[in-house]
Amino acid sequence: MITHTAVPVSVNAMLADLRALVEIESPSGDPTALAASAKALAQILENRLGGQAVLVEGEAGPHVRWSGGGEPKVLILGHHDTVFPLGTLERRPFLIEEGRVTGPGVFDMLGGLVQAIHGLAALEDLTGVEILVTCDEENGSHTSRNLIEERARACGAALVFEGAAEGGGLKTGRKGCGTFEVLITGRASHAGLEPEAGVNALVEAAHQVLRIEAMSRPEVGTTVTPTIASAGTQSNVVPAEASVFADVRVETADEKDRIEAAFAALTPHLDEAVIEVRGSVGRPPMPQTAATELFAIASRLLPGIEAVAVGGGSDGNFTAALGVATLDGLGAVGGGAHADHEYLLVDKMAERANLVTGLVTAIRTA
Repeated sequence: MITHTAVPVSVNAMLADLRALVEIESPSGDPTALAASAKALAQILENRLGGQAVLVEGEAGPHVRWSGGGEPKVLILGHHDTVFPLGTLERRPFLIEEGRVTGPGVFDMLGGLVQAIHGLAALEDLTGVEILVTCDEENGSHTSRNLIEERARACGAALVFEGAAEGGGLKTGRKGCGTFEVLITGRASHAGLEPEAGVNALVEAAHQVLRIEAMSRPEVGTTVTPTIASAGTQSNVVPAEASVFADVRVETADEKDRIEAAFAALTPHLDEAVIEVRGSVGRPPMPQTAATELFAIASRLLPGIEAVAVGGGSDGNFTAALGVATLDGLGAVGGGAHADHEYLLVDKMAERANLVTGLVTAIRTA
């Protein structure tokens, strides 16, 4: 059990911690940079909340865990990796100007982490609170999913600190999402001397692109979008290989199953062409029912806050799919996730930290 001296929420203190995290830079897929980020985050957790943060080492880098002790009641969930490569800070430094904070990762999702920590620091007793901050969310959470699911089951409620929806709304539903790759093998030949001797992988890819696009059912929230295609080696050679990537978003488990079956059933159009399909809908849909009870608490604490269903995925998809009560979008109010104009609104930081305090108090006393 961890108790400490509760402190009022300070925007200046939050901004100082946010600057420290942003200026380290923590791109997904860079274990060295992520190790430095994890160490800094662990220090902030210990400074603000007491206790000891544990680094969970893995292939992608370290995840950070912290516990207030006692029977687990609520999981504070986030990630410290960002999509921005090393060197972004030099071009786009941490800056506070006209009520906005800019810099790589301020909105997605370092600002949310800082607000969560400071909201918890306003509580004297942190019994039942667990924090898990992963290092690979932007790359699909491949090394953290099992740990996320384990701790979510143990806690029974998950608060996810991804950036807020437009206007500050909470995210109560998310589409399931995944990436598929269709690999096509044909046979090379001279495009001028004997094109008929080849099996054109690019032509086969063109047929498959149309089949893939036709899997979409926007009327039920399913989008299947071909995104990347490649083929060929020389302008006078019939292509022997090609590949097509597709982004998939679904709202229901039935649609997840349909799409995965449709990709598995793809067959060649050209004789002697060979198709291999890789991928899946890796993040299951987050149904809005998973957020019902927690959103009701949030709306009492912050009357007028909106509930929004969004297309992007998060680690909240995993927790909600387990049947664990999950509320997402509790992080920074701002916008521009993954873009150069990413920003956080300073005047909403204290409000969001106070929301954390209220939610955790209500969950533990329910």
